[in-house]
Amino acid sequence: MEVSDLSAWFGSNQALSGVNVSAQPEAVTAIIGPSGCGKSTLVRCLNRMHEEVRGARVRGKVLFNGHDIYDRDVDPVEVRRRIGMVFQKPNPFPTMSIMDNAVAGLKLVGGVGRQELRERGERALRAAGLWDEVKDRLNHPGGRLSGGQQQRLCIARALAVEPEVLLMDEPASSLDPASTLRIEELIEELKREYTVIIVTHNMQQAARVADWTLFLLDGRVVEYGPTERIFTNPTDKRTEDYVTGRFG
Repeated sequence: MEVSDLSAWFGSNQALSGVNVSAQPEAVTAIIGPSGCGKSTLVRCLNRMHEEVRGARVRGKVLFNGHDIYDRDVDPVEVRRRIGMVFQKPNPFPTMSIMDNAVAGLKLVGGVGRQELRERGERALRAAGLWDEVKDRLNHPGGRLSGGQQQRLCIARALAVEPEVLLMDEPASSLDPASTLRIEELIEELKREYTVIIVTHNMQQAARVADWTLFLLDGRVVEYGPTERIFTNPTDKRTEDYVTGRFG
């Protein structure tokens, strides 16, 4: 994915200004920065979720496989199928079964038979590292799972429609340390097949899971580069202050 001169607004409030960045394939890109800097807005612009907010608008380009997802002839539903998203708070359908949760997106797409639904649901649950924990209770409500399991179920739901990019907006912020570790291990596994972009406020997490890191401040890119360099030898003093805890 490549973002070119992207700006975004909520009504008259400008949240992003002239963002330029590329997300590398089969790698994890972390977006860091203080609260309110535009991290979640940026990631939501990458699959056209931003425009779902009343009064929101975007200017600039988001290129996916060389095509601008904001072109008039592009179907936003197809964009969101190919660029999946996992939100900060686990949001499974609480009364729907675990398997039905996993294939909910597939059912919306349509044209998938019952046997294929089950096969792709199982494949997604395996990819999300959840299958062994739930294979004997697939008909139980998804809302009965633990918080960490619910988040992995949401990841499975995103993976079932076979996206190419997975966006994750602070996916472990509401989880306990053990569940957070499992999500981080899962991210490491997922990058073998997907381009992963994660928003995080946790500097240690970014250093652990990301190959590339983008530092955002007041809606503008301050610095972008390999994670190791960003954390050990940044070129901008503001980046150094932020990652060392002297700022923000």
